[in-house]
Amino acid sequence: QVQLVESGGGLVQTGGSLRLSCVASGRSFSTYAMGWFRQAPGKERDFVAAIRYNGGITNYADSVKGRFTISRDNAKNTVYLQMNSLKPEDTAVYYCAAGRMITMDQNQYVYWGQGTQVTVSS
Repeated sequence: QVQLVESGGGLVQTGGSLRLSCVASGRSFSTYAMGWFRQAPGKERDFVAAIRYNGGITNYADSVKGRFTISRDNAKNTVYLQMNSLKPEDTAVYYCAAGRMITMDQNQYVYWGQGTQVTVSS
């Protein structure tokens, strides 16, 4: 069992930056691929970024490439999402998730956090 808790969301102006964190409980964090997803009001939850269990491979949605960076610190059981050059369309609830393989398919992720709100004002 893995429990995930996100933090770092908030209100920021267009062009600003935020860093999201997701802390995992349990000793098996380093064996899981981790992903970030987001859900805007009235829309489906979408893939944002993912990272392999050892950090060796990352993957990004086209909409965030060059602006967002996913990273992890297995010693701290934490995955991060650095978000730069934020746009109003980035406004959403952001979720972290743990799964057995790096993938954009949210159905492959087993554990989910409760989410953190990110609001980008224009």
